[in-house]
Amino acid sequence: MVGPPVVAAAPPSPSGGSLENANPLIYRRQGERPVTAREEDDELPDAIDDREIFDLIRSINDPEHPLTLEELNVVEQVRVKVDDAESTVSVEFTPTIPHCSMATLIGLSVKVKLIRSLPERFKVDVHITPGTHASEQADKTTMLDRCQTEMRATCEALH
Repeated sequence: MVGPPVVAAAPPSPSGGSLENANPLIYRRQGERPVTAREEDDELPDAIDDREIFDLIRSINDPEHPLTLEELNVVEQVRVKVDDAESTVSVEFTPTIPHCSMATLIGLSVKVKLIRSLPERFKVDVHITPGTHASEQADKTTMLDRCQTEMRATCEALH
């Protein structure tokens, strides 16, 4: 569970330019997930779960701030859904401001990280939390187009 935001000023932008959200709220990070004996046993099947997906994406850096998506509360474990049996992963992310121009890049970063980290059998859906962005439908279409282009380029590079 995400705690209340930590009262702290955000560090300066890595790009040094002006920021859309110059002073975002910074949240406490969740603790690391303890590894169970069952997960360590290579003889037992290990289903992929919500927390495992969250652990993959929580440390992605925000494109505008030197903070992680978790620290900005852009990604939360409660907005990650996994159905291992159906091989589906769904992630909702919440931009820090309703007109965030980086939303497409954030969504693409999450999707590419998951596609590169998960077995090929998984279908990955990454989208903006409904009602949290001014142009969420346009960003979803743009993100899909960019992701398809990225995937084609990755596949061509592998062959």
